[in-house]
Amino acid sequence: MNHVLTRDERFIEWLERRREAKDLGTMAALRRGLGKRPGTAIEMYPYVVPFLSQKDSTWHEECMFIVASLFAMHNLPGGKGTMGSVLAKVAQLTGSGSVEARFVTLLDSTREELPGRLRHAVSLAKSKEVPVDWRQLLADLKRWNDYNPYVQRRWARDYWRTPVAGSEDREDENTDPKEVVPNED
Repeated sequence: MNHVLTRDERFIEWLERRREAKDLGTMAALRRGLGKRPGTAIEMYPYVVPFLSQKDSTWHEECMFIVASLFAMHNLPGGKGTMGSVLAKVAQLTGSGSVEARFVTLLDSTREELPGRLRHAVSLAKSKEVPVDWRQLLADLKRWNDYNPYVQRRWARDYWRTPVAGSEDREDENTDPKEVVPNED
């Protein structure tokens, strides 16, 4: 059975093909969205708008612009997992506690704060040559504003389940000390 690609998957594949073709002009146009409100860099329109639908919410469209600009900034292939696992790997490589503080700030981001904070997180991943899973990031961003903060909890689990330099092996722990419930006997 053949898997039919979603529009979002086709978008990420298109970005990956632009990377493989070393299409510097397209990447430069997409990077122009960095630091701007998503969807306001006109130079990005010819590349992102063809993947948008009349049925897309404004937030979905903004997510496409965010991912396109971040991809153009750091398009190392081979990323797997959430931004929680990406930043956990960065923390392992740096041994710095500041990564955790940035990650907590990222998790606490509002929709308006998210593009800038993600740009800093992806820039940090780029500096340590840690790839990003763009399909996963796009899917996660689309659900960022859900009433249930599932994405944020998943990123947190992926970050704190991955051992960081100088810490105990958290993967062997079955419970978090904050979650221990006293015996009611």
